[in-house]
Amino acid sequence: MEPTIGALLLRLREESGRSQGDQARVLSELAGRAVTRNEVSRWEREVRIVTPFWQHHYAKSHDVDLGDIQAAVAEARAARRRAAKGGEAVRRRDFIVGAASLAVPLGVAEEPRSGQVGHSDLDRLRRRTARLRRLDDVLGGGDTAPVYAAEVESTERLLRDSSYTTEVGRGLHVLLAEQMQQAGWAAFDHGDHRQARSFYDDSRRAAEEAGARDLAGNALAYSAYQQTTTTKRGTADADASYEVAREAASPRVSALLLSRKAWAHAVAGDAKQADAALAMAREAIEQPNDRADPDWVFWVDAAEIDIMAGRCWTELARPLRAVPVLERVLGDFDDTCARDKSLYLTWLATSYLQAREVEQSAATLTRAHDLAAGVASTRPAARICAVARNLDRHRDLPEVAAVLDLVRA
Repeated sequence: MEPTIGALLLRLREESGRSQGDQARVLSELAGRAVTRNEVSRWEREVRIVTPFWQHHYAKSHDVDLGDIQAAVAEARAARRRAAKGGEAVRRRDFIVGAASLAVPLGVAEEPRSGQVGHSDLDRLRRRTARLRRLDDVLGGGDTAPVYAAEVESTERLLRDSSYTTEVGRGLHVLLAEQMQQAGWAAFDHGDHRQARSFYDDSRRAAEEAGARDLAGNALAYSAYQQTTTTKRGTADADASYEVAREAASPRVSALLLSRKAWAHAVAGDAKQADAALAMAREAIEQPNDRADPDWVFWVDAAEIDIMAGRCWTELARPLRAVPVLERVLGDFDDTCARDKSLYLTWLATSYLQAREVEQSAATLTRAHDLAAGVASTRPAARICAVARNLDRHRDLPEVAAVLDLVRA
């Protein structure tokens, strides 16, 4: 097997007797453009893949054939794809084993054949739903959509075929509304917009039947978010989502709904409404909270509000606002959340382009492309292609040509 590029660069440098600082100086002299020791280190560790511009100068710096460098780059990219697919396969296997244990027919332990659903069964279902919700951190909708849809069917079957008290019945309807929102989000992430709309509509009805106004508002927020993607006209549902939920919403729920309202208005080009909603979202997330938040907002924090702000400012073509906040938050964002980080990087790449930092935009889009490899979601690819189209007019730059070749492949 051919060496990957990091291993090859390390071997060539060590054989030449150079330090990483020495290598950086040689490259800088050859290219007429400064490169740092830290960047040499990143290339050797394959934190970043060396771009075609620097591949050429690496070959000259060690008097080796450029084809050897290019072959090692290709092997590194192939290894990343294999690792991504293998990691997802392991996670899927682990999940299937866990899901099999969860699929035991539900019943009260003391009366397994009675068909009576009690509070302990409801609590067990809530815990399972919370565990399954966290799959979305590491898997795309292509993996999770059938799982979440099966959970919806299971709870619908319980509501239809089992007996329970009024209180437990309300809890089951709340649970069903949550599960439908999970299923709708996964369908949306997988590109099945018709199915997503159906789940969101059904979720709102289930939440309203249970009197869960915060969940009903969240169903509208999901619907609005989808509309901003498909028609760019989600402001009506986004506004309604917060109004429906505001009296019942915890501070974290309010922050979520307000941030999605800000996004809908930013996509619509309404800077005033977007900024007002963002300010309210920040105020909400910072409020002291003396009651338990629902599990479906476990991921909402100040960093998520900042990311949404950066995305909004990008949509509104305000790169001087967007770039600093996106750089700061994404610097600490875990790469294991590959889909989300890849998506967020595309907005940073767009903001760099708006600020006329074209090479930086291309480098950022390359990182987004690398992270998105093997992710079962249609959204990163769509965003990456959209940014690439905007970069195309700069394809005479080596960094841009390289990422456009990646996207095209």
